[in-house]
Amino acid sequence: MENEKMDKYLGKYLDDRYEILEVIGSGGMSVVYKAMCHRLNRYVAVKIMREELASNTEFRRRFQSESQAIAMLSHPNIVAVYDVSRSDNVEYIVMELVEGVTLKQYLRDRERLSWGESLHFAMQIAKALAHAHSKGIVHRDIKPQNILVVDDGMIKVADFGIANLQSELTEDTGEAIGSVHYVSPEQAKGQPVDGRSDIYSLGIVMYEMLSGRLPFDGGSDEDIALKHLSAVPTPLRELNPDIPQELAEITMKAMNPALESRYQTADEMLADMEKFRKAMLAVRDEPVTGNVKPVGTTGEMSLESYQRRRRRARNVSTLSGLLGVLVFIVFLGVFLWNYWLRDIFTISQRVVIPNFTGSDYETIINSKNFNELFNFTLTYEIDPDVERGVIIRQSPEAGKSYMLTEDGIDVELAISTGVMLTEIPNVVNEEYRTASTELERLGFVVEKLFEASNDITADYVISVSPSPGEMLPAGATIYLTISTGPVQETVIMPYLIDTLRQDAEDKINSLNLTLVSITPVYSDTIAEGRIVNQNVEAGTEIPVHSKIYLQVSMGPETTPTPEPTPEPTPEPVVE
Repeated sequence: MENEKMDKYLGKYLDDRYEILEVIGSGGMSVVYKAMCHRLNRYVAVKIMREELASNTEFRRRFQSESQAIAMLSHPNIVAVYDVSRSDNVEYIVMELVEGVTLKQYLRDRERLSWGESLHFAMQIAKALAHAHSKGIVHRDIKPQNILVVDDGMIKVADFGIANLQSELTEDTGEAIGSVHYVSPEQAKGQPVDGRSDIYSLGIVMYEMLSGRLPFDGGSDEDIALKHLSAVPTPLRELNPDIPQELAEITMKAMNPALESRYQTADEMLADMEKFRKAMLAVRDEPVTGNVKPVGTTGEMSLESYQRRRRRARNVSTLSGLLGVLVFIVFLGVFLWNYWLRDIFTISQRVVIPNFTGSDYETIINSKNFNELFNFTLTYEIDPDVERGVIIRQSPEAGKSYMLTEDGIDVELAISTGVMLTEIPNVVNEEYRTASTELERLGFVVEKLFEASNDITADYVISVSPSPGEMLPAGATIYLTISTGPVQETVIMPYLIDTLRQDAEDKINSLNLTLVSITPVYSDTIAEGRIVNQNVEAGTEIPVHSKIYLQVSMGPETTPTPEPTPEPTPEPVVE
């Protein structure tokens, strides 16, 4: 059986570093193991490619390229990839070991999630997608099974880019490409996908979290796929009236089947969710007020009753006036305290900035105590001497003291991405735009050089430097030499002015230039039959077969002599 065949890795070491401990998951492409990294003394997840796939050279190359590109992702809401390697013909990737459950398991234990928890999860997923899309990586298989929920409510998205590799699998693996319940319409039609496909799938996940059910279900996979193309899901508020209208609209826009009507970027969707979140916080914090309704009376009133009511009205007016003055005094006191007196009488709390350098950044940014004091901004730098995910530098520096404000203290952390040696792929004779995109996805910087070539088609790569197959760290510069087409022979344009027409034609033909036309013109200075003008200046270096236009003299323009006007014939006089 498959499990028995894969169990041969249990207890084994990969690269004398990773001790395989137990199987924790499996799929059509690989088996995932819990392992101990004895170099860093920590548990990791190791994903080993199945043997039948590892024997395919092209698929193995794709696996390494895709995995190394994914390893460039560094975000708190994405399962981190630590290493991509090969040991004794075993292709594997080393990932962060996340202790938690999948969102699918989390949903099974609940009928549905509250809109607040759904929004909390959805915003974290959208942040992960925004980061990946900014690196040119599309997930292609966003679904609850690929989303992990950690105990503190943090979300981790797993298996980025794997669906792109799964498209290479044959049908006998038994592994579906994506999930038909979450697939976008363009995926269902087999069309190319981009980040908007991930946004559609996120919309389906939000729908499921909010309503406790899938928008399209029942029947065969083909029936469900067709529903993604044309069916209209039940409005969310019909399934759960407690869902705010604005959140329902965000969800439905994300899962709009029309690409142009969907959110175009994850950042755009995030902006709407953040705007909604702030609006709901503002509504929650508003004081509840009521309206005092006047009560009327009917019927006639006696004089005594009238006078008694007048006295009571005067007393009420006096009390109302005193109350109004008291309210004004209280309001003035609150205003002065908030905007002036508090700063005088309150001793503000000062906070000494801790030393974050050398710590794991996830531990720091996920600390409740730190989050109450600091606003963290993360930047990422390649540093081969510092392990991936470790804080290299901070600003402000440790030990400095700052006044704590309601908005918190801003702290910037520089995070190491470590060093990931990546094999330079062979992109010779590939179209240079495609080649550049492939290299940039692997984390390289591409510089382009152009030169003529009789052997390589224009716009295709002639050579790569450093050479394909060499291993370089992310951020290294790759130089592409790109063909401008065949080497063109050039000639020097001769001086043809005042040359006989036939001599000029012979000269043009001998230089392999193309004489397009010779236009006759009048000239007072150039004799008839000689060249008056040429469209290319003499001495100019031009390619052979360039088009040449000449003008030839017809001599000076002559003015015809006017004929004398005949004398009118006198008419006979009749007497």
